[in-house]
Amino acid sequence: MDGKRGLVMGTKEILEFVKIEHTLFSLPFVLIGYILAHEQFINELETQKFGIDLLWILIAAIGARGLAMALNRIIDRDVDAENPRTANRHLVSGSMTMQTAYLLSIGFLSMLLLGAWQLNEVALMMAWLPVAVFTIYPYVKRYSWLCHLWLGICLGLAPAGAWLAVAADIHGWGAITDYLWSPEILFISLGVMFWITAFDINYARMDVESDRENGIYSFPARFDEKTTTRTSVQLTLVWFACFAISDPMDEIWFLAAALFMALANIVVILSRTKLEDFQTTFFRVSMLTGWVLLGAIMIV
Repeated sequence: MDGKRGLVMGTKEILEFVKIEHTLFSLPFVLIGYILAHEQFINELETQKFGIDLLWILIAAIGARGLAMALNRIIDRDVDAENPRTANRHLVSGSMTMQTAYLLSIGFLSMLLLGAWQLNEVALMMAWLPVAVFTIYPYVKRYSWLCHLWLGICLGLAPAGAWLAVAADIHGWGAITDYLWSPEILFISLGVMFWITAFDINYARMDVESDRENGIYSFPARFDEKTTTRTSVQLTLVWFACFAISDPMDEIWFLAAALFMALANIVVILSRTKLEDFQTTFFRVSMLTGWVLLGAIMIV
């Protein structure tokens, strides 16, 4: 009984460590990238059904997401210790050892590499890119408020990676060198990048005082409230424009869904001071954005 309880508690601790709920941000765009690749190369695929490759894509995506969070927790542990909001995180509080954190990082990296290896040579050879981007991110916030954009790049790789997993099966390195990723998946990835940038700028509002005291270069810590709000709205319009340019299914549904969710995000941002819990509301609306866009693609 005690052993079973220990396993359950260990699993819960790991899920909390990697903030499993944030996986809901990237997952719909992983699926969108996969669906768009199937639509683009439907006449060249051996089967038009979703195959085992989706399983390996999801394994790689979960590994990448877990690795990104584990690296962030490890590298940022000193910064987290100085912030009242993050002072209870696992490595700071001592509820998880550094050894365990490193082992988890190795485990998630193994999932990423295993998934990429099972997909194709191109996916495996390009696996270094997300690892490098994830490793650099925690350091960017120490030097530039562009750290939010860098985080956007991290998640913008999700649809591109899923697309490449399918495209490279058919065209090999030509999927990249022949620009088969333009314009659809390019603008989808750019849209995700700007969407996450807008979200993270608002997420950082919680830590303004701590960031200023500890030399963290977040956008809200560098600029005033009015500038932060205006920039968030502008970025939301930019990500809508990216999704509109992509319009992957050439149907009104995706465009309408993108417009609806852009407006929903803007309304929440502009209503920040009137909402009882702005962060929770904005988190839910932002998370819903990807799933609504995925639904719009799937109903076509």
